Amino acid sequence: MRSLLFASLYLVFFQSYTQDTIMSFEEYSPISSLKVAENKVYKAKFPFIDVHSHQWGMPEKDLKSLAKEMDDLNMAFMINLSGSGFGTQTEKDAYFEGSLKNIRENAPGRFGLFVNVDFESIDSPNYAKSQTDIIRDAVKKGAIGLKIYKSLGLRYKDKEGKRIAVNDTRLDPIWAVCGELNIPVLIHSADPFQFWLPKDIYNERWLELKEKPGRYYAESDFIPPFEELLAEQHDIFRKHPNTVFINAHMGWMANDLDRMSKHLNEFPNVMTEFGAVIAEFGRQPKTARQFFIDFQDRILFGKDLYKKEEYYTYFRVLESGDEYFDYFRKRHAFWKMYGLNLPDSVLKKIYYENALRLFPGISKDLF
Repeated sequence: MRSLLFASLYLVFFQSYTQDTIMSFEEYSPISSLKVAENKVYKAKFPFIDVHSHQWGMPEKDLKSLAKEMDDLNMAFMINLSGSGFGTQTEKDAYFEGSLKNIRENAPGRFGLFVNVDFESIDSPNYAKSQTDIIRDAVKKGAIGLKIYKSLGLRYKDKEGKRIAVNDTRLDPIWAVCGELNIPVLIHSADPFQFWLPKDIYNERWLELKEKPGRYYAESDFIPPFEELLAEQHDIFRKHPNTVFINAHMGWMANDLDRMSKHLNEFPNVMTEFGAVIAEFGRQPKTARQFFIDFQDRILFGKDLYKKEEYYTYFRVLESGDEYFDYFRKRHAFWKMYGLNLPDSVLKKIYYENALRLFPGISKDLF
């Protein structure tokens, strides 16, 4: 009886103790005791162009309200990469034209659209002509670029169920026509390399893979290794020097800026943007600052997922000299940020000057 009572008391004590002292990594969010200067930035120092946004339902979206939020951020112009939506080609055409109509009527001069094409009809006899015609027609109507989703290389299949490689030669006419029409191709290939590593205590993306298990590729018999996907992407850059490519998300090389520097030096037709990878720069401020200065003519502002409050961290990393501040999404960065304190001349190029050079149809009056 005494031993049972002792066991019960121990269990109560242990439960109380563990509740107070043990928690999950997701729950643990300590408040820093560090006392340093804070210069939170809620509005960009200069007007900027976001070249990497996704605005779904754009034909019906309240663009006046969205433009007001953009004004609050000092965002002069937004590019919606998902210009064609999804569905059949008829549905995509209607979506694209509906988006253009909404822009003209409610927010003229504030938004640009990229067109999207189909890849899984690659075996069709007239595939190249049909897709290049879609691009030509969209550009005539107002498209200012072509967006390629990561599904090319990761998920798209041909009629035999084989993976369509990023550098499949049947796609060459698509890259070539963009060069002919002088529109850039913003291409997202692969994903963070950690998605191919073991899901163990050493993987920096462990939390993301726990929350988003569908992003783990190492066990797939269909998806190739990370380096193979990058090699496929780089092959099209090499084969199409007359086409400008925007390598999305820093080409997933923001963790290795020496490699990214060599990449940009090798491919003069490639530009890049930092959507969803600003946290990589925030943890290496000295190296990142020099990288931004060295490649100030090749970097564009990109955010990816649109959420107004998240831009504040982007501005603070780029503009301030602050130390040890929070990122906004733990699964992307459980570490702290440091500001790059970029010179105004560099900020202007990244915020808008480089994009104006790439998209001459954007009104310079906005800047």
